[in-house]
Amino acid sequence: MSTSELQTPANGADQADIVGRAKALVAGLRPSDEVRATGAESAEIEAIVAGLGLPGELRAAALLYPFVRDEQISHKELENNGLESISRIVVDLLQLGRFKLASGWQPGDALATRQSEALRKMLLAVVSDARLVLVRIAEQLCRLRRAKNAPGDAQRTIAVETREIYAALANRLGVWQLKWELEDLAFRYLEPDTYAEIAEALKEKREERVGFIDDVKATLRSELDKQGINADVSGRPKHIYSIWRKMQRKDRGLEDLYDIRAVRILVDDVKDCYAALGVVHNLWPYLPGEFDDYIANPKDNDYRSLHTAVVGPEGKTVEVQIRSHDMHRQAELGVAAHWRYKEGGGTPAAFDQKIRFLRQLLEPSGDDADLLAQIRDDVFEDRVYGISPKGDVVELPAGATPLDFAYHVHTQVGHRCRGAKVNGRIVPLTYHVKNGDKIEIITGSQPQPSRDWINAKLGYLASARNRAKVRNWFRHQDRDQHQRQGREILDRELSRLNVRDVATDDVAKQLKHKNTESLCVALGAGDLTSASIANALQGLRGTDLPKPVQLRKAARPKSKPSDTVAVSGVGDLMCNFARCCRPVPPEPIVGYITQGRGVSIHRQDCGNFLGLNVRHPERIIEVDWGQSDSATYTVDLMLRAHDRTGLIRDISTVLADEQASIVDLASHTDRKSLQTVMNISVEIRDLPTLSTAITRLEQLPNVIAVKRKA
Repeated sequence: MSTSELQTPANGADQADIVGRAKALVAGLRPSDEVRATGAESAEIEAIVAGLGLPGELRAAALLYPFVRDEQISHKELENNGLESISRIVVDLLQLGRFKLASGWQPGDALATRQSEALRKMLLAVVSDARLVLVRIAEQLCRLRRAKNAPGDAQRTIAVETREIYAALANRLGVWQLKWELEDLAFRYLEPDTYAEIAEALKEKREERVGFIDDVKATLRSELDKQGINADVSGRPKHIYSIWRKMQRKDRGLEDLYDIRAVRILVDDVKDCYAALGVVHNLWPYLPGEFDDYIANPKDNDYRSLHTAVVGPEGKTVEVQIRSHDMHRQAELGVAAHWRYKEGGGTPAAFDQKIRFLRQLLEPSGDDADLLAQIRDDVFEDRVYGISPKGDVVELPAGATPLDFAYHVHTQVGHRCRGAKVNGRIVPLTYHVKNGDKIEIITGSQPQPSRDWINAKLGYLASARNRAKVRNWFRHQDRDQHQRQGREILDRELSRLNVRDVATDDVAKQLKHKNTESLCVALGAGDLTSASIANALQGLRGTDLPKPVQLRKAARPKSKPSDTVAVSGVGDLMCNFARCCRPVPPEPIVGYITQGRGVSIHRQDCGNFLGLNVRHPERIIEVDWGQSDSATYTVDLMLRAHDRTGLIRDISTVLADEQASIVDLASHTDRKSLQTVMNISVEIRDLPTLSTAITRLEQLPNVIAVKRKA
């Protein structure tokens, strides 16, 4: 059973049995100072996890994880004691424990916010069961508590990591009982003087503040019951770090904050919201200017609630929030989620959806295996996280390549990129980055991007923004250079597609350029790709790309006619595509009536057809492309390469990706050049597909040239 298959046990006895077996294994360890120290930490982590209501497997894993981490218990021992599933959970916990902020990172660095946010997301994305993150948060809280007597530098390091990563994670997952303690302890280590000053100004211990809130809640429940209002009342004293943040944000002193103590009332509907407000104001006088009606006037993020501040018992101020259960659910899980307006700024809607799934997962349920699978398969598919050689975590779009990573680091790094290493091994620039990959970019001394990088179909860059950076680089080069390079691109594309009968000015006009010169400048500048030439050729015969209708097969399988064409003025004749020229839509075609083989379809510029036209002009008929949704056409290619193992396999893979079928393949060795020459017949849909296939074949290692045969 994998971690993603973890399910809540059917009953409490099963949970207790798993935890009992874990405790028995720990109890059997040989006593030593190291084991006792690990045991104390283990018991504390397990107690925190148990307080969160997590199932027995996770409690047992939390109990055993520190011993495995410190190499006092092996995975083999877990398996020998019937704890195989726990062993796999512990492996994931060990993986989580390896992710930390880069050494030397300091708050306020240029990449601080983005870096910490990316690492928070990575912690959620790398494990299949998000509840394991809670165990890691519990471990961090335990470490924070135990740092009380540690040296100042050690306290500061763990406090920064806690505040930037784990407190924010607890906040996003809604684990408020851990969040406030993580934030307060981190604040105490980072700002000891300020912490002590606020604590002294409060003039009461936290336990006393909790007791005060309990008295306020009891009074409210009693009065609401008398008025027949069904309500849930909860409350909490504001913790010291939150008080400090509000003082900073509002530029106020402690005496001007009215929500140091806060109570929340949840009722059934809007009518009861205002009825409960009347009860509160009848009990205690409200503070003028501290009432906000976000029900009548919701916030921009659709947050709705009534907020008021009153002078409560003992003359102490209390903030009261009143909302319906539906409003509360929206505030917790919708676009107005608490962490959104507390942390500030926007967050992509896709990540909002992830947080909603994660919070639902944390709610008790009988069987959440389906939800776990949904998280694994759907929730974290849109981003990947790579690691730089310095240990920085970089967030990239799904399908990103090392080249995307290079441009993320810096535009000039991308322009100068010559290659990449992933986890110490050289990889192609089209390699798809996976979570946790360590990426190193190999650069040259001068910028030299390739125009192929602009073509999304070739897979060099997943990010449109990065392709725009490459396009801009070419745009800023010298116009004459653009024109020369563009002319080379145009001539090469027409040559390898073996197109000779189309005027280049017509191609330019099809692409909305004045003439060939303007077209070449655009090609050289990167505003157009070579693939656009094939698209223009395809479109020269009409806006809607014509396709032929289904035809009868020819007698010889290797020269199978893909489809028939419409024959003008003649009945239902058998048609075959001529092997000498292999026409492909939308190339101009003509028909030649053969003796016994029906109509042979040629390209209008085919040399064989021109000879037949001179000798037998009476056999020439007009033909045109028909219509079909699934037609393919046989095209002959010549490929030159230095032979190597796996070359034919790679060629087949490229053609399969372009949905091109190999009809025939023959190869021989050219003794003069010592190169392998392959003659490949493929079935293909149209010219743009042919162009893309040729480009991708040219990119294969050892391939020298690919060209369509005449």
